[in-house]
Amino acid sequence: MTNTKGMTMPQIDDAELFGNAEDQRAYEDFCANQEAVEKFTLDKPALVCRWRMSNKKVPMLNRHIRALSERLVQGEPLTHNMLSWAKQHVEWSLAEGDYTAHDGVLMLVIDVNGNAAMTVGEYEPLTDTSAKALRARSAEARSEADETGVAPELLAAVDNGELAFVAPADECLCGTATLIEQLAQTKDIPVTRVDIPAQLKGALFLVSDEHGVVPATEADAAEADAATVAFFAEGYEKLRARR
Repeated sequence: MTNTKGMTMPQIDDAELFGNAEDQRAYEDFCANQEAVEKFTLDKPALVCRWRMSNKKVPMLNRHIRALSERLVQGEPLTHNMLSWAKQHVEWSLAEGDYTAHDGVLMLVIDVNGNAAMTVGEYEPLTDTSAKALRARSAEARSEADETGVAPELLAAVDNGELAFVAPADECLCGTATLIEQLAQTKDIPVTRVDIPAQLKGALFLVSDEHGVVPATEADAAEADAATVAFFAEGYEKLRARR
């Protein structure tokens, strides 16, 4: 394991593990710039977590770490030392780091050998929030969950006052999804899970560790259901904006 200081990394071919090509280049440039500090080589990424930041901090860090503890790398859970390292470096290194993306995205990368590194990139909001685009992102995240055990993004909907996530009944939810689940409980909103995205009806939205709550642009849901999704989005933003 290593921290964000002193690491180098070979060219990565797995661009799909990053949000976009710019994030991949930023990560590679960051590693290259640290080469003079200490020789360290990160192998092929097996897991990339992307957590939204606020004022050089990661809101809901404990939720993210709990979800991280349920993830698998090469079929094995992360060690206690790895989890401790991740939490400590988020809490300590971000505050001291010299970077401009104070409200950006923290990327935690763990390679196939169990080595890890962190870096920070600018936040890029989603340009396409149509129902079709959100369903596609959810499908990609579901593929990741098949390997790692936790989906970083989930499709969800509110229909007739009931919240439903597309996730297996026994699957650990990502950090942001656990917040939305808790917000629903404060309003006595029933929470269920479905196996097939097509089963979702009502006000559709994406729950993401990077993007928070993203309602679909189509506005054909009942007003009360859309208002509930807005309540989730506002609750997430209030927590994220705390300084």
